[in-house]
Amino acid sequence: MERIARLARIFAIALRFGLYEFVPRARGARLAAWLARLTGAELDTPRAERLRRALEALGPIFVKFGQVLSTRRDLLPRDLADELAKLQDRVPPFAPDQAIAEIERSLGRRIDELYLEFEREPKASASIAQVHFACLRDGTPGGREVAVKVLRPGVEAAIARDVALLETAAALIERLWAEGRRLKPRQVVAEFAHHLEGELDLMREAANASQLARNFHASPLLAVPEVHWDYCAQRVMTMQRMHGTPVNQLEELRAKGVDMPRLARAGVDIFFTQVFRDGFFHADMHPGNILVNTQGALRGQYIALDFGIMGTLSDIDKNYLAQNFIAFFNRDYYRVAQAHVEAGWVPAGTRVDEFEAAIRAVCEPIFARPLKEIYFGRLLLRLFQASRRFNVEIQPQLVMLQKTLLNIEGLGRQLDPDLDLWQTAKPYLERWMTEQVGWRALLRTVRREAPYWASTLPQLPRLAHRLLAQDRLGAVEQALERLRAEQSRRNRLLAAVLAVLATGLAVQIVLLFA
Repeated sequence: MERIARLARIFAIALRFGLYEFVPRARGARLAAWLARLTGAELDTPRAERLRRALEALGPIFVKFGQVLSTRRDLLPRDLADELAKLQDRVPPFAPDQAIAEIERSLGRRIDELYLEFEREPKASASIAQVHFACLRDGTPGGREVAVKVLRPGVEAAIARDVALLETAAALIERLWAEGRRLKPRQVVAEFAHHLEGELDLMREAANASQLARNFHASPLLAVPEVHWDYCAQRVMTMQRMHGTPVNQLEELRAKGVDMPRLARAGVDIFFTQVFRDGFFHADMHPGNILVNTQGALRGQYIALDFGIMGTLSDIDKNYLAQNFIAFFNRDYYRVAQAHVEAGWVPAGTRVDEFEAAIRAVCEPIFARPLKEIYFGRLLLRLFQASRRFNVEIQPQLVMLQKTLLNIEGLGRQLDPDLDLWQTAKPYLERWMTEQVGWRALLRTVRREAPYWASTLPQLPRLAHRLLAQDRLGAVEQALERLRAEQSRRNRLLAAVLAVLATGLAVQIVLLFA
């Protein structure tokens, strides 16, 4: 019943903001338009503003959907992209008194005992939390500048309701749509819900920030704020305040002397470093979460914010992805098709040569072109058609990586439309693959495993003796089991013989006295 009520609310909000304009012209769209006029929809407001306000009214999950869409200016009209960009850090804030009350409750002290200064008005407000600037009361002159992140009141319940709705929609898709099972919508929703759960625990986000900071320690490419652990709790996180210019303020970055093509290439380098070197990557890289340093020797350095959604990849995932990327870059479509078959992403009986031809037809036109000449909307459509034909299965563990690729590509297009994403990434991937095979990889593995070998080698004689003893015991048990089975078989045979003899004897006795 609660889910039905939520669906009804979504429909009512869509009518209120006149979102029927985004539905293809059909009987359903005409009916929605009639209902919208009947209910007094806000049709005088520009459609982009109505869409943005509708997503805000629908809640955190829908706001996140709008954030992702805002980075794809190649797929959206300019008015929609500009308006949806406001969702990145300009969602209407909640009351400062609520934020202060949550900080005091979570940290167990009054706000003036925690911070020397605390700005009541939030600096940024997003779908799940908002950020206030402050200065720590820690004895340093003037107090260290920090940013305090506070979860929205009631956000957990709102997200739980929307996730339940998505689960219902996913189940219906699998049941009612012929290709729904192949797309694995329920697993995708479960993966999305898992990452949203991580965003609702700011202690986990603080740990993510610390890990990313270690991975890029002293890096000229990426800076990560320091976490102040004594001022963190599940619903409150305090970290170093970072100074920089938002990455989407292009004119200001140019005015401050930032090399935009170099900045775009650095973004690609950071992404592939996170994915293939660390297997741990920032999976929410919309422009609202990225600043750029515009001062001194580190001008052009990225500054990462908001670490609630981080993706992880296993060594198997990394190796598989790298091989596929390199095969794409080398236009080795047969290798791409064969890798999909070996990974089980397509049925075992798939004709590799036919799958290879389909991939070639989709991908060949995109090479040797700058981003501004690649129509990714058409490319995605053709890839979907090819995957549908060959029953390619969606891999839920890579959903966050796919989302991040969309963000990176959209950001790269804004920074440098002439960026050749393929040629920028290829040398990095080839270098990474070289490091994963050969004698360098062997030495690295030996160094990593040596401490474990040092503790295990002295135990080998005892372990070998135990194993041999177990083998001997196992052999004895197997022999006894065979003897028991043979004895049981003989007993059954003897019983059968005795039964036959007894029957014959009884017959003879009857005949004797007849």
